[in-house]
Amino acid sequence: MMKNIKYYLENETGMDFFGLFSLVIFFLFFSGLLIYVYRMNKAEIDELKNIPLKDDENLIS
Repeated sequence: MMKNIKYYLENETGMDFFGLFSLVIFFLFFSGLLIYVYRMNKAEIDELKNIPLKDDENLIS
């Protein structure tokens, strides 16, 4: 089966475009995510960090 897929991908024109396109999308997504996290407020980070430790009365009852 892998031999058929490899043969198809080697003979298909334009497949290098899809590889490059997916790499660019991957890079842009994670670069944007890094920028977003870097620019977050310290107070927001502390609030998100403490979510698992909060006692929520609605969940207990």
